[in-house]
Amino acid sequence: MNTRKATAAVAITVALALGASACGGSKDSDGKGGGSSKADAGLTSLVNKSDKKGGTVTLEHPDVPDSLDPGNTYYGWVQNFSRLYGRSLTSFDPKAGKDGLKVVPDLAEKLGEASADAKTWTYTLRKGVKFEDGTPVTSKDVKYAVERSNFAPEALSNGPTYFKAYLEGGDKYKGPYKNKSEDGLKSIETPDDQTIIFNLKKPFADFDYLATFSQTAPVPAKADKGASYVKKIVSSGPYKFQSYQEGRSATLVRNPQWDKKTDPIRPALPDKINIRFKVNAVTIDNNLLADNITAAAEGLGLQSKTQPKVITQKDELARTDNPYAGATSYMAMNLKVKPFDNVDCRKAVQWAVDKASVQSVIGGDKKGDVASTLLPPSVNGYSKFDLYQTPGNKGDVAKAKASLKKCGKPNGFKTTLTARSDRPDEVSMATAIQESLKKIKVSAEIKTFPAGKYFANFVGVPSYVHEHKIGLMMMAWGADWPTGFGFLDQIVNGSAIKPSGGNNLMELDDKKINATLTKGIGTTDAAERTKIWGEVDKLVMENASAVPLLYRKNFLYRPKSATNVTVTQAYLGMYDYLLIGSSK
Repeated sequence: MNTRKATAAVAITVALALGASACGGSKDSDGKGGGSSKADAGLTSLVNKSDKKGGTVTLEHPDVPDSLDPGNTYYGWVQNFSRLYGRSLTSFDPKAGKDGLKVVPDLAEKLGEASADAKTWTYTLRKGVKFEDGTPVTSKDVKYAVERSNFAPEALSNGPTYFKAYLEGGDKYKGPYKNKSEDGLKSIETPDDQTIIFNLKKPFADFDYLATFSQTAPVPAKADKGASYVKKIVSSGPYKFQSYQEGRSATLVRNPQWDKKTDPIRPALPDKINIRFKVNAVTIDNNLLADNITAAAEGLGLQSKTQPKVITQKDELARTDNPYAGATSYMAMNLKVKPFDNVDCRKAVQWAVDKASVQSVIGGDKKGDVASTLLPPSVNGYSKFDLYQTPGNKGDVAKAKASLKKCGKPNGFKTTLTARSDRPDEVSMATAIQESLKKIKVSAEIKTFPAGKYFANFVGVPSYVHEHKIGLMMMAWGADWPTGFGFLDQIVNGSAIKPSGGNNLMELDDKKINATLTKGIGTTDAAERTKIWGEVDKLVMENASAVPLLYRKNFLYRPKSATNVTVTQAYLGMYDYLLIGSSK
């Protein structure tokens, strides 16, 4: 999904623009003024820099979020957006370029203090932080936020499961809705209002990264209504909800209880932030080009249908940024749906897919490079290899048919392939794969579902997948933090499989893979830890349950009215919503 830390080295591969300067007469990233917009300027600088307060930022999204509740979301764009109204223990520094990957204290006054074995992590909260109703934020509010977001899947199923997997007693605790004990989970201690201590059953060297998750944004227990909390979220950040219409829109306005003195990372320039949902993806593109909105909320970039309008116009192309997203688009094969329980049937699909055509249908290399691994090159631990290399990345029908024969399906088979209905490019990719599979007599019926419910109601629900015999699923994944563990754990670890809202779509539960992940995150030597992530990636590819398609790139557009625009690699190569403003 996104990104998080402790003592992990970070390797970032981005396309850098030379001599990037500012938009239309505004100050450039050095505040010197002048210059015209240049393509990729947002990769390394703040474009159209401004320190002026006021204006309204307007965002649009083609579907709905999984949830705007900081404790019930896993989409990267919501993690980015929720920092406007929720303060996590730590955060990524909202700065341009590689500086934006640095983890800094947010609600906490400093980074976590770890025990020598990395099994105990202590944070001290800043004094003077208040909720929107004026109530002081305490360590108990952070503890409660972690408990509700990780241990109550009956109400909040969308987020990751790191805290549940690693906290002492996490496998037995039933969550705050079922366990009414005032003490809650004993492995999270709150000895006073400013101190919170996490006691883990296994070493976790990346815990400062984990603390950047919106799951650590405080929630007052008295205001919590479970899944309905999203209708009246209590802010701890610079903005609060003026209105929220589920499935339609939300409006954020300034939170008068927010004190800049307690928050060194948020500029909080706009007076208002509007977001509209269920707007057609191409309409969003047209609104961007017409300068009617500030940004597309999901952060994936212009659709393939829109790209020619920009690429062919020099002035328009100068308003674009084309970053690597630190994400991989891939197709998952569910190991519990026949015939994908057979490794040779999976390998047949690996050999058959024409990745070059998948890349072509969404606009070529502007939207990504052909992938051969799950880990993208921008994530620490990436190792270059290709176990299913084909000429020109166009597939190998002969090898695919040989694998089909091995798995007892020489005449092919039928299956179902899913994609997100509100992502036209993803549907196009699925269609290209469908055509590839026809060459080996594998018939894949495409079924589409809305992005907002894709994981919660459909592909992330094992019982639904099994009942409807969904063998193939389109997927795109970015690192929760820029290390191999932050990328791989929630999509390949057996412990991440859950009844709904899951991201391990393969239902991969391999003892060797699970053990190697545990070994890696418990290794305190950074170089050795990095090496282990590459080993995990190779084990997954040997299992053949995921077909890497593209190392994703976003083709983003900056409208004239957008200010303080910069790409954040921490949040999948989209624009940083903590910084962005508007001259309107």
